[in-house]
Amino acid sequence: MDVVSEAGQYLPEQSQGARKKLYSTLRVIIRPPFMLNLDAATILSRIIILVIAFTVHEFAHAFVANAFGDDTPRLNGRLTLNPISHLDPMGSLLLVVAGFGWAKPVPINPYALKQRSRSAVMWVSLAGPLSNLVMAIVAILPVRFGLVSLYSAPGGILPSPIEFIVEFVSINLLLFVFNLLPISPLDGEKVIEFFIPASATAFFDRIRPYGPMILLVVVFVLPYLGINVIGEMLQFIARIFFSVFLG
Repeated sequence: MDVVSEAGQYLPEQSQGARKKLYSTLRVIIRPPFMLNLDAATILSRIIILVIAFTVHEFAHAFVANAFGDDTPRLNGRLTLNPISHLDPMGSLLLVVAGFGWAKPVPINPYALKQRSRSAVMWVSLAGPLSNLVMAIVAILPVRFGLVSLYSAPGGILPSPIEFIVEFVSINLLLFVFNLLPISPLDGEKVIEFFIPASATAFFDRIRPYGPMILLVVVFVLPYLGINVIGEMLQFIARIFFSVFLG
């Protein structure tokens, strides 16, 4: 069934098909393990997407810090889109083997930033997650305007365009939501600290040493107890995202 008119107009069937594929992928992504029991095309696309997403995310931190006058990222070679400068060896290895990983955090000088603006640290922290949201928006536009076929041939080693786009959008939405969790060492901690009273920051100071442990519980333990915090947040953001960009 054709879903794009001769003028290239986006029709409702395209929206429904894209929305169904995206929701299906989101349901899989928010349930670990992230890379088990997947076909070669999906594994390949997820590795490529995560390398792109991590690189742009960290570059965004460096770019905004530099814009606020902190040259620490530039002096450390982080003001670049070269993935080698941003990928952590152990995080990259785990990304391939286990399906989760991390990039090297961008070094900044918070004192230099705060001298320029009280909100500078917040904007530097927010830049990373926002870059993931922007990438998701850019990726969904070809689907929104009917420029990409929803058909995907099964069994190939390389992902079809729609498969890659669906994975790209889903993973970047996940990274947007995940990194905004107010748990150290995630970006969301610095973002929320800007908006809460100074007296309340003492709470975050006390729990900061336990942040990685709390994060492991949220990501790996709570979902198996039926409490999927990240999944619920992602579904909420996804509903808004799809209603805006897919109609």
